[in-house]
Amino acid sequence: MAGNKSTYIVAEAGVNHNGSMELARRLVEVAAEAGVDSVKFQTFRSGELTAEDAPKADYQTETTDADESQAEMLRRLELSPEQHNTIAEHCADQDLQFLSTPFDAQSAKFLVDEFNVPRIKIGSGELTNGPLLLRIARLGRPVILSTGMGTLGEVEQALSVLAYGYVSDGDRPTSEQLDRAFASTDGQNALDQNVTVLHCVTEYPAPVEAANLRVMDTLREAFRLPVGLSDHTEGITIPVAAVARGATLIEKHFTLDRSLPGPDHEASLEPDELYEMVQGIRNAEAALGTARKVPTDPEWKNRPVARKSLVATQTIEEGEKLTSENLGVKRPGDGTPPMRYWEYLGTIASRSYKPNEQVQ
Repeated sequence: MAGNKSTYIVAEAGVNHNGSMELARRLVEVAAEAGVDSVKFQTFRSGELTAEDAPKADYQTETTDADESQAEMLRRLELSPEQHNTIAEHCADQDLQFLSTPFDAQSAKFLVDEFNVPRIKIGSGELTNGPLLLRIARLGRPVILSTGMGTLGEVEQALSVLAYGYVSDGDRPTSEQLDRAFASTDGQNALDQNVTVLHCVTEYPAPVEAANLRVMDTLREAFRLPVGLSDHTEGITIPVAAVARGATLIEKHFTLDRSLPGPDHEASLEPDELYEMVQGIRNAEAALGTARKVPTDPEWKNRPVARKSLVATQTIEEGEKLTSENLGVKRPGDGTPPMRYWEYLGTIASRSYKPNEQVQ
């Protein structure tokens, strides 16, 4: 995490570069200007990612050439090693962490070997990809695990594979070995040190009413791990709300222009919105404060103005008894606190008081 900020913000460029290095470089610059912690792309070998006849998702069909296959779309958006290097160097120049989501084991190893990425993001589509999860854990890097489309049981299975990969050597684990790794002290420690679990709704854009942010509470309570949000809703309300519910990491797609052609532009923030999201998150963090119920620094000066003191409601002569008829409560609050009202009732005035004069 950067500085004293508690929420790690990932600006998801994804494939919004549209295959253009000029666009990719500008996306990095926009992310830096917005004040995020890292910018993330996607690393895949299209031939290993999808079959030639695999269909597109509905949202991809709506936002790209309907006659173009998923395989053709991915080939167009695949980054070469040289392009990865250009992007990573530009991230370094902009003082941003470079991250990327690998979709196969070779791509994951490439990111670690060539760019020493500090974390590996595992996309929601790979939640049930046991072999890939195991290979990624064996790289020894912390991971960000998205859980879109998953059940709680599938999340536990994925964490079991990661735990096994972090603490064991075998390449063909049995179900019992996975369970044992997940249940072991070493396995739990490895998960605690390395894994952030992201709630995610895999739809682009996702309806606000489907955001279901309480799932973050379920994940946190179930696995005792840091929890965050990979958000696909429109606007910035949901990620800011997620921070208020304890998200430690926010991931959000962004673009230079939502009208650009491509599968993810429509569900992305534009530059000014990305900046506003970062500011909203930082404000939410500041607003959370501490759990201690004490006056804040600005409140001290307002206490005597807003609170009240014991006062005479009519003329009180020296030696007269204080009663509910001659003793009342009015501002300002720099005199005797009204909590002592009952203590004063029935006592004898040690001096005379004019109406509205504070009674000491």
